[in-house]
Parts: sequence; structure tokens; C-alpha cells
Amino acid sequence: MSPVLAGVLQLLALMAALALAYRPLGDYMARVYSSPRHLRVEKWIYKGIGAHPDTAMRWPAYLRGVLAFSAAGVLLLYLLQRLQGSLPGSLGFASIDPDQAFNTAASFVSNTNWQSYAGEQAMGHVVQTGGLAVQNFVSAAVGMAVAVALVRGFARSRTGELGNFWADLVRGTVRILLPLSVIGAIVLVACGAIQNFAGIHEVGQFLGGHQQWQGGAYASQEVIKELGTNGGGLANANSAHPFENPNGFTNLFEVFLILLLPFALTRTFGRMVGSLRQGYALLATMGVIWVGFVALMMWTEFHHGGPALQAAGAAMEGKETRFGIGGSSLFAVSTTLTSTGAVDAFHSSLTGFGGGLTLLGMQLGEIAPGGVGSGLYGMLIMAIIAVFLAGLMVGRTPEYLGKKIGTRQIKLAACYILITPALVLCFTAAAMALPTPPHSMANTGAHGFTEILYAYTSGANNNGSAFAGLNADTPWFNTTIGLAMLLGRFLPMVFVLALAGSLAEQQPVPETAGTLRTEKPLFTGLLVGSILIITGLTYFPALALGPLAEGLAS
Repeated sequence: MSPVLAGVLQLLALMAALALAYRPLGDYMARVYSSPRHLRVEKWIYKGIGAHPDTAMRWPAYLRGVLAFSAAGVLLLYLLQRLQGSLPGSLGFASIDPDQAFNTAASFVSNTNWQSYAGEQAMGHVVQTGGLAVQNFVSAAVGMAVAVALVRGFARSRTGELGNFWADLVRGTVRILLPLSVIGAIVLVACGAIQNFAGIHEVGQFLGGHQQWQGGAYASQEVIKELGTNGGGLANANSAHPFENPNGFTNLFEVFLILLLPFALTRTFGRMVGSLRQGYALLATMGVIWVGFVALMMWTEFHHGGPALQAAGAAMEGKETRFGIGGSSLFAVSTTLTSTGAVDAFHSSLTGFGGGLTLLGMQLGEIAPGGVGSGLYGMLIMAIIAVFLAGLMVGRTPEYLGKKIGTRQIKLAACYILITPALVLCFTAAAMALPTPPHSMANTGAHGFTEILYAYTSGANNNGSAFAGLNADTPWFNTTIGLAMLLGRFLPMVFVLALAGSLAEQQPVPETAGTLRTEKPLFTGLLVGSILIITGLTYFPALALGPLAEGLAS
């Protein structure tokens, strides 16, 4: 079987699996967030944290819950790392330096999982499981809670109440993420992933000599890192490591986990607003962009010119032979079009255009299908922008799902789409202007610039992947990327929740002959075009200096 055909078959198999899971999982999540009942274990959690799950919250109270919980998470994870040397199960590793501890705490709480350290050489079992793995669950649950709050803003009227943050947080963790993670971990263990708490031990090598290996709860943390679109792995090689990702089947299964919840949440959205066709329109938008990026990635990786690449049959540098070009292309696109950031091949070794595609996927806002929760609310913001543009063209007040998009709503949506590019471009410009940070670059020219641009794009968009060749474990990068991750995660949430509150207060307007039908293919095309044009206008100059220049020169 040719490598191209193998890649296409993997794509078709993945699409079939996602289609089978779409309806039952999407409907189940809608029931989870709409049910008035609380499970017994949930009641124990509410009692333990002093929360009142039946108290309805307006958007300022909901936001305070999000920020307070996340701030506590940053502080606790920071302290856990700083005290690692004194904790049991540290495997002899020292405490983490202050700037790196801040960076890692900000990274995992913001659902970014950027890692400026080698996991198996820095973190013991307690920090990995009691700190990082816990944040993999709750940071994903926070994203889903904010998305559900925005959906309620569209579904409700003449009230500013968006639900209860603590109830949404606990339900997302207990009823959705935990059960799916248990099932996924069993599958990974059955397929060869490692799951233990062994210490560091020496193993013999085939050609003689010894090498140190560290055990760990690889399978359980691997599944939540993909399912929750987190991305941070126990090993420095991430999902290219055989302990995390043993073979071609597990590679495809992990891509399935990455895409599962973000795609299914469009069904949840359609169910909660009372129009499944609205959910299908968002799904079609996400699907068109995702399939398009996969096709472009496979094309550039299989057919890029050059004698070395032609001799190998494809661009195999930096890729695992057990996954091949097709599997690596699927993984790279899926992990950067979501906020996952896990890698099974090194993105710095992709062709110039291939690396540019991963960068552009993050710059779209990671909305196709995006992160768990963040992808849905990001796509809804873009839908509001598209409706507004359509209203300008026909001279009519824009409406979306029966809610008028007025001055307040469009200002909040505009702030949402501007904050991340501002963080990316300003931090990149500052890093390139200062004399010290460029010394961290292993490459010069267009590729070196792309390393810096990629790092801040990854941080501000809460992705977490990186171009190899950049030494980001410096006080400058640990601090500035940490700030980019926190601001890129929580400032957009402020605008999303404020928008949700303003929508929930409105009285629905009746549909008329002049209402834009947002469930039709025409609107899907308008939405895809709006996303690509807005991103292109924002980032094209920076992309022209980096991956486009590199791709055209190769």
C-alpha cells in the first residue's frame, strides 16, 4: 500500500469514528449541563468546597468563580513545584526554579501545557499526577463551563443568569472527562502504553551500554492530555515517545481523542439552543477547515521538492517511521487546530509550508474544531462577526439565534478577536528587538524568526506545541510566555462571559423574511471566508517573514 493511500484511509477511518460518536456524545453532554439533579459524589464535592450549585449566577459572579478557581490553581501548582525536592515520590529531582515554576503553573492552568523542561528529567510522580494531571482535567472543565455559559446566553431571554460555575465545573469533570479518560486509558494500556509508578532504572541497549528510563502513569495522563486538548506529556518527546504512543493504532486513537469533544460540542450547542441545524452549521465550518488543512499538510509533506526528500519518498526528517507521513500530518493539523499542542513529530522539521500550516492553524484562534470549550465559544464569536458583516452588506441590524447583535455585542466580539493577535505580535516584536532572546535560537533567518513567532502564537492561543531549536528555558521566555498564556486564556473569557450576559438579558426577536438563515450552507461559506480573511489580514506580514519566505526559498 502506498503511503499516500495509507494516509487517506487513516483520514477516512478517523472521520467515520468521529461521526459515530458525534450524536450520542453531544446529546449526553447537553443532558449533563441541563439536568437539575446532582450525583452523590458531586454533592460531596460541593460540600467540601462550600459551593451552592443551585444558585444561579450572572456573568460577573460566573467570571469571579472562573478567575478565583484558576488563580488558586496557579498558586497551588507553583508551590507544589517549588517544594518538589521535599516531597515523597520526587525521584530525587530538585525543586523547580521560580521562573520555570511560574511558567509551568500558568501553562497547565491555562490549558496550554507549554513545557520548557524535559518531563522525565525534571518532574517526579507527585507533581506529575497530583499537580499537572489534575490541571489537565479541571482546566478543560473550565473551558467547557465558559462555552456552556455562552450557549445559555443564546438560549435564555430576559434574564442575566448563566447557570452556576461550580456545578458546570464539577459536572464536566465527573460526568464527562473522568469516565471517558478511564475508558481511553484502558485502550492505551491494552495497546502497549506504560502505566506504573516505577522509579528511574537502567536498561541495556541493543548495541551495548546502558540507558536510564523512568516509569510513570503514561497511559492515564496521555488520554486526558489529548481528550482535554491539553498536550503536556510526561516525556520530552511527547507523543512521539513509545511509552505514550506505541504504534500506528494508538496514534490514530489519540487523534480521535483530540477531536472528539470539540466536534461533539457543536451537537451540544444545537441541542441546548433548540436547533440541531445550527449545530450542524458550526460543525460543517469546523470540518471544512480541518479537512482542508489536512489535505494541504499531506500534499506539502508528501510532494515537497528537493533531492533528500525525493530520495526518502517524503519529508521524513523528525518523524516516526511507525506513524508515517499520513499519521504525522493528521496529528500535526489536529493538534494545532485545537488547543492541544501534543506532537508525534517535530514541527520544526516539517517543510516550510507544513510548518506554516501548523502556525496558521493556531492563528485562526484554534476554532476548527478548537479546544475543549474554547473552540466552541471562539467559533460562536466568529459567527457573530460573520453575521455583523452580512448585516453591513444588506443594511440590516444583524441577528443571530434570535438575538440582536448591537453595539455592545460587536465591541465585545471585536475585543475577543483582537487580544490574542496583540499579545502574539507585541511579544514577538519585543523578543526580536532585544539582544538576549535571539541567542536562544538555534537557527537564523526566516526559520529562526518562525521559532519565536511560533512560541508566542502557541502560548497566547493556549496551544503549547513548539518549534524545536528554541531554548525557551530562560527567565525572559519563561516569564513572557507565561504572561501570554494567562492573558490569552482569561482576557478572552472576560469578553465571552460579558457577551453571554448581554445576550441572556435580551428579548428574542421574531424571525422574518429578511433574517439571515444561519443554518444554511451559504452562512457556512460566509463564516469560513470571514475566519480566513480576518486571520490573513492580521498575520500575513509576520507569516511572510517566516514560513512563507522559508517555503518559497526551498
